[in-house]
Amino acid sequence: MDQVLIEGLELDTVIGVYDWERSITQRLTLDLVLATDIRAAAQDDDLSQTLDYDAISRRIGVFAEEHSFELVETFAERLAELFQEEFGVPWLKMTLRKPGAVANARAVGVSIERGQRPGGH
Repeated sequence: MDQVLIEGLELDTVIGVYDWERSITQRLTLDLVLATDIRAAAQDDDLSQTLDYDAISRRIGVFAEEHSFELVETFAERLAELFQEEFGVPWLKMTLRKPGAVANARAVGVSIERGQRPGGH
């Protein structure tokens, strides 16, 4: 299974359960692993035959601007659904962090896997 990686992507969005959080944007960081087969793209040196990490990163930014959730869990789940629907990703692993949300912790967040790994592994 080949993978496209996006690591440490920073997003500003409205996220949180407290009233004060609903009136500001906060920074989230995202690490993403997307399953794909890169062989055709590599053979032809053709971006259109693989997942375009720039286009995906821009789409994530638009998603973050357009949506407001209370939970990072909801943000992660909806974003995973978007990847599978819009980009046809069969499997993904995402780690979403909310820095500074808990005193004495660098960040809190969730890590999820969705879909079926190609090859059954």
